[in-house]
Amino acid sequence: MAGPDLDGLGPLVREEDLLGPVDVVARELLGCWVVTDRPAGRVVLRLTEVEAYSGDGMDPAAHSHRGPTPRAAIMFGPPGRLYVYFSYGVHWCANVVVGPDGRGQAVLLRAGEVVVGEELARSRRPAARTARDLARGPARLTQALAIGPDDLDVDLLSPASPVRLHTGATPATISAGPRVGISQATDLPWRFWETDAPSVSVFRAGGKPRRARAGQDGVL
Repeated sequence: MAGPDLDGLGPLVREEDLLGPVDVVARELLGCWVVTDRPAGRVVLRLTEVEAYSGDGMDPAAHSHRGPTPRAAIMFGPPGRLYVYFSYGVHWCANVVVGPDGRGQAVLLRAGEVVVGEELARSRRPAARTARDLARGPARLTQALAIGPDDLDVDLLSPASPVRLHTGATPATISAGPRVGISQATDLPWRFWETDAPSVSVFRAGGKPRRARAGQDGVL
């Protein structure tokens, strides 16, 4: 991915940057910048933790595992769209749709470091004791960035979008392991994080498998 431009952010991620295997693309998103422009101001976050989910039949933890249902249809493309869902009726989670059309792949934005707009992020996250806690977990991340249902299907690759994804430097060291809070496909090492980054969330294993729902709704 390309280097930074004049305003200090890397250029926008391109669609072709998102077309590889979901686990490869997920790793490449570490270090990228998520930018939200709201009436209250701008917040910029550097991604330090993500999780990959795939609808290709091997990942029953993905919302897309059962095909393009009304909820998961957005995961089937085009790449670069924002998939926002309500987790357990409590928190919003944000995902970047990746891969070729029809694959049902997305990368959950699990955690990041707020680098611009910390005061505004703190006003949205008054319970955060330290800067590392502002976006330490997928629910906290969406709160800090003010991402919610109105952002569903936003084009993250458009310069006119209120939520954008910019390229950034890949961390020097990346770790991989099982995803958080899921009860299916727990053997896939599809959680990726910047090794030793303070903003990375705490790992919690999932519960017993449930028939009613695929994963991607784990402990936040």
